[in-house]
Amino acid sequence: MGGVTQADRGAGPVRDPGLQPERTRLAWRRTTLSCTVAAVLGARAVLHDGTSALGVLACALCLLLWLGFLAVAHRRMVMLTAPRPRTMSPRAARAAALCTFALAVCAVVMLL
Repeated sequence: MGGVTQADRGAGPVRDPGLQPERTRLAWRRTTLSCTVAAVLGARAVLHDGTSALGVLACALCLLLWLGFLAVAHRRMVMLTAPRPRTMSPRAARAAALCTFALAVCAVVMLL
């Protein structure tokens, strides 16, 4: 009967995020770097083997997708600087996943 109840604790313990936001921010930076390397290598492959209309189109689409992913990642990294960062919205998560998937499709098209 002498236990502490939820009402005694108030709204609950204050969450100490520790280094988790920093680790997440670094993970987004590594992912952005990987996406950049993939886009540059794809463009290099298209330009090195001779240009075709389909290759140039795939390269341009690859650049647009990279810029889209870069925008989503930058927005998320900025949000993680808050003392209590919000979770990533489903819309932003879908945009990042779509950019990643479409970038892989462009890579396959550039290899053809």
